[in-house]
Amino acid sequence: MWAGLVLASALTAGGALAQGLPEPLPALPGDPVRGRAIVEDRQTGLCLLCHSGPFPDVPFQGDLGPDLTGVGARLDPAELRLRMVDSRAINGDTIMPPYFSRDGLNRVGDRWTGETILDAQQIEDVIAFLATLTQEESE
Repeated sequence: MWAGLVLASALTAGGALAQGLPEPLPALPGDPVRGRAIVEDRQTGLCLLCHSGPFPDVPFQGDLGPDLTGVGARLDPAELRLRMVDSRAINGDTIMPPYFSRDGLNRVGDRWTGETILDAQQIEDVIAFLATLTQEESE
């Protein structure tokens, strides 16, 4: 329910959704160290199944989603938060799963029914980490 309220409040905020979700989800600020661990963990965040980035110690990074290198320079925390909560708000045809929404999902396994992929604190931790990725890779 919390996830739906986050998107619903953003939708009624007069265009705020197009910019992002400005308010953090939990009361505690995100921790970039925990966020990096979530991004790199193929059992928790699953981020590197689709994305690649500045993670030299992680083999077999994905190429379906955008490279995360420099994402913190391209998107602010509100924009990152919206993409993490439910990227369908920006692109209805996205293949990125909604990490903090239970609405409008199809073919959800029994174990995941009614659950979000990440909890609110994990979302903020990932955002805190992604916000640190401000350097574009040198060519």
